[in-house]
Amino acid sequence: MQPLRFVVLLGSLRKASFHATLARSLPSLAPEGVSIEFLESVGDIPHYDADVQAEGFPESVVKMGKAIKQADAVIIVSPEYNYSVPGVLKNALDWISRLPDTPFAGKPVALQTGSPGLIGGARAQYHLRQILVFFDALVLNKPEIMVGQLPSKIDQVNDQISDAQTRDFIATQLVALSKMVSQRQA
Repeated sequence: MQPLRFVVLLGSLRKASFHATLARSLPSLAPEGVSIEFLESVGDIPHYDADVQAEGFPESVVKMGKAIKQADAVIIVSPEYNYSVPGVLKNALDWISRLPDTPFAGKPVALQTGSPGLIGGARAQYHLRQILVFFDALVLNKPEIMVGQLPSKIDQVNDQISDAQTRDFIATQLVALSKMVSQRQA
């Protein structure tokens, strides 16, 4: 089997965010034969403006769209802001959705959210699912990764997930995503 290449779209800007730690832990949890790379920051993408689009897509948007298109799958890791998706992530998705060769169409996508509360960013995850329906993305349904009480499961000093059960559950999702991709490629 040919190695699989997944890319991570992080919905958080803060370098020391819990979600950044979660995302940076993914390569060590990936199954054999899967590499995980990180897309540029959503903070590098300007605010969506149709007038700017009319003059041409910003290079940061084109670059991110190309990386998504070339990947075998995308993992979106995001916090929940005000019961929804962070504005910077929504902005990046809005730009990417307007690219002529829709990068997310037919693309397997796994979602990972978390929050300090008990429901782990569930509302943001469901909003992402609604957005991705429009993109014609293939969202992995199970297992759903919604990490409740995320700060207690992250070791920020060592930049890793400290909770074994959370690590194992995320590894299970990565296996499921790799199987989804392999089945589609067969």
